[in-house]
Amino acid sequence: MIAIIDYGVGNLFSLSHSLTSIGAEVAVTGDATTILSADHVILPGVGAFGDAAAKLRETGLDEVVKDVAAKGVPVMGICLGMQLLLDKSFEFGEHAGLGLIPGEVRPIAEVIPADYKIPHIGWNALNVVRSHPIFRDIKPGDCVYFVHSYYGARCSEVIATAEYGADLTAAVGRGNVVGCQFHPEKSGDVGLNILKAFISWDGVDA
Repeated sequence: MIAIIDYGVGNLFSLSHSLTSIGAEVAVTGDATTILSADHVILPGVGAFGDAAAKLRETGLDEVVKDVAAKGVPVMGICLGMQLLLDKSFEFGEHAGLGLIPGEVRPIAEVIPADYKIPHIGWNALNVVRSHPIFRDIKPGDCVYFVHSYYGARCSEVIATAEYGADLTAAVGRGNVVGCQFHPEKSGDVGLNILKAFISWDGVDA
């Protein structure tokens, strides 16, 4: 069973629909027991980092995510969910993340040309910089869909980038924890292939 964590942040329908369309059994839930018993866990999210991190703490789900990760269960963060996996964010102040993958969340405005639009919205090719099981079916030039104004910076665990005036972090991975800045559920067949690979992954980063 795939647990999609519901903590009041994000549109969960499209993610749930994408997973069920590829044959996954899905539970959209904020129940700790259900999440802890799942085979795979997905942490979605849209909006501001500080608000999302506060909601995770208020519900106790921050510790649940850490417990799941410590058990070796495959965990995927998507968009803001990926950013929450990192150490901290500098979006409207400084906010602590889950610390499951080293790195910081910083404005893309710090690294992209001044004439580039923010937020970065659209399709960009994935550049896989480190082999990872979730990219087993990805081919050079495959594109995925982004919507973001912040990115993962100072991260030693980048597994893919995307070019938007600069090489921005597109995905990170450490052990059984992986994060995608892009939305696989909105990325057509390429995104479905990534989700298929994730739900069949045993959590071993090889």
